[in-house]
Amino acid sequence: MMVFFLVGGMALAKDFEVTKKAGDFTVTVKIDRNPPVTGENNISVAIKDAAGADVKDAKVTVEYSMPAMPGMPAMKYKADAGLKGSEYQAKLNFSMSGGWDTTVKITQGAKKAQAKFNIDVR
Repeated sequence: MMVFFLVGGMALAKDFEVTKKAGDFTVTVKIDRNPPVTGENNISVAIKDAAGADVKDAKVTVEYSMPAMPGMPAMKYKADAGLKGSEYQAKLNFSMSGGWDTTVKITQGAKKAQAKFNIDVR
């Protein structure tokens, strides 16, 4: 019975999700694990314009970094996100647990915007 509740609880766990404004865009980021974990995590980025329509013609890059600490150099990575359906998808590979500064950079024609947030990796 305990196994049933444990497995059932995992099935109901929600993805990590955060929504931010980036210029005229509304950016919703989802990661398939909550909390995100050390190693590979799938990320999806949904972008809506000021009218609420899906943005499907942008170049989207996710940059994530951790500042230097005693005995450890700064770490900085970048992942290009490709459009799949109405969302941009990429894989982030966190090399260690802790707080990661994350920026979604959006370029649509001459328009550029970015959304910043923090991910606490376990």
